[in-house]
Amino acid sequence: MEIERKLEILSSSAKFDVACSPGTSDRKNKNVIDSTNIAGIYHSWSSTGKCFSLLKVLFSNACIYNCAYCINRRSNNIPRATFTVNELVNLTMNFYKKGYIDGLFLSSAVIKNPDFTMEQLINVAKKLRMEENFKGYIHLKIIPGADEKLVEEAGFYANRVSVNVELPTAKSLKLLAPEKNPDSIQKPLILSSKKHLETISHAKKFKHVKIFSPDGQTTQLIVGATSESDKKIMLLANKLYKNYKLKRVYYSAYIAVNKDKRLPPTSESITRENRLYQADFLIRKYNFTVEELFEKTENLDLRIDPKTKWALEHPEFFPIEINKASYDELIRIPGIGIKSAKKILLARKVHALNFDDLKKIGIALKRAQYFITCNGKKYNKNKDLMPLFSFDFTNKVKDFNTFYSHQLLFFNL
Repeated sequence: MEIERKLEILSSSAKFDVACSPGTSDRKNKNVIDSTNIAGIYHSWSSTGKCFSLLKVLFSNACIYNCAYCINRRSNNIPRATFTVNELVNLTMNFYKKGYIDGLFLSSAVIKNPDFTMEQLINVAKKLRMEENFKGYIHLKIIPGADEKLVEEAGFYANRVSVNVELPTAKSLKLLAPEKNPDSIQKPLILSSKKHLETISHAKKFKHVKIFSPDGQTTQLIVGATSESDKKIMLLANKLYKNYKLKRVYYSAYIAVNKDKRLPPTSESITRENRLYQADFLIRKYNFTVEELFEKTENLDLRIDPKTKWALEHPEFFPIEINKASYDELIRIPGIGIKSAKKILLARKVHALNFDDLKKIGIALKRAQYFITCNGKKYNKNKDLMPLFSFDFTNKVKDFNTFYSHQLLFFNL
């Protein structure tokens, strides 16, 4: 089979793996425009706005497993392909030298057995590093069930490793992927976390210690293939962050690519996936707890983001005076993020802020205006809108339902 055809098949098969967030890169002169239409090249942007490009492929899609939800399951009649180690190394180096990519995101279906598959992924990374002097980013998927020595070796060639949890509970895994078991997933998660922290600790004491997976590890959860609530999913994610020191948990809305009586007939809403990401971010970065976001329900509201929803359900906290609020109070205001809160605290040292000052330092008032005061005053530039959104925070119960419905209408949610 021609290498171009293999790339087409194996990059298409890789698109369902969303745990693809590149690490940092200082590479310049990337030929992003020329690479846009090349199969397998995935473009992402960092929090600073820098574009990263990765060759995102499977080593093989010829899987021995028959997981109900997976396009690559062995019972599906689809085109199959498998790279050789040399083919994938040469392809990666060719794209890298031309400036099309910053690195490689490599996963695989399980061919023959987990150990054999893991060995192939390691051989690709090892050859890139040791023989081709490849300086780019490498993200390797750890194959559940692979020998511990292989897991350890993988982390010393990769910038980041990941182990897909796939489904939220052992019961769901048994239902949809009965040939897999939770232990084979948990063991590499534990080992990767342990080795990462261990090598970081040793590097503080000794020179030239190589860090295991320096960019940490991630995982992916499929959402909507089974009936777990958003709260249950977020409780699991929170546990994964704490127990295994994960950098990210990725949420992938279930896509109905197979017909199977065990599966929902239609794909999960992408909005639900987005809401889970928002809740995840609030918990990791904004000091919210799972319990706070799910006080009255097991699922997130698809009409409105969880931060705004929480604010609307807790009028006793608002309005917040911008010139007196602490950092933790500021980041709970809808429309004000971490960077904005830090700007406010810095600007406040010079003089008391008004709404014009907030605009000058780049604070978006579209949402925040309804939850804040400046020097005791509410924002009232758009006087024709104010009666509609006026909310008496001293009369919480009476005004809340009207205010909430108006907010939904205003934000087109």
